[in-house]
Amino acid sequence: MKVCSHKGYRIAVFTRDEHCPPHVHVGTQEWDARFLFSFWHNGVSLWDVTPTQHTPCARVLEELRQVLKRRSHLRRARECWWISRNTLCLENLGWDVDAQEVASIGLNRPATYPSLSASFDPLAYTTQIRLSGHANLLEIEL
Repeated sequence: MKVCSHKGYRIAVFTRDEHCPPHVHVGTQEWDARFLFSFWHNGVSLWDVTPTQHTPCARVLEELRQVLKRRSHLRRARECWWISRNTLCLENLGWDVDAQEVASIGLNRPATYPSLSASFDPLAYTTQIRLSGHANLLEIEL
C-alpha cells in the first residue's frame, strides 16, 4: 500500500508476508531500505538496507526518513499497517508507566504492565492499549 512518493521513490507498506515491527519499504531495483515507526510515539528510524553493498548515501536515507516523519505521511503509514496487519506489534511487550514507553516484559521493570490488547483508531488518530493489572485503558494521542 502506497504511503507517499518522494523524488521518484515509492514509500510503501507491503501487504503480503509482512512481519512486526511496523515498518515501510523504499528503494530501487538495487536496494531496499526499511524504516521503523510505531503507534505510541512519532519517531521514525532506519532499520536496515539490503543488500548492504548497494546502500545509498546517508543524505538520501535521512531525507527519506524526514519525509516519512511528516505528520500526513506517518499517519498514512500507520493507517496502511493497521488495515493490512491489524496489529500494533505489542505481543510480549508491556507499558512502563514511569518511563511512558513500551518495554520488554523480561526487563524486570516494576512499573511495566503487560499488554493484553491494543488497537489503533485512524479517525481519532489514537492508540488504545489494555494493560494487565491496570484498570484504565491507556489512550495515546498521536
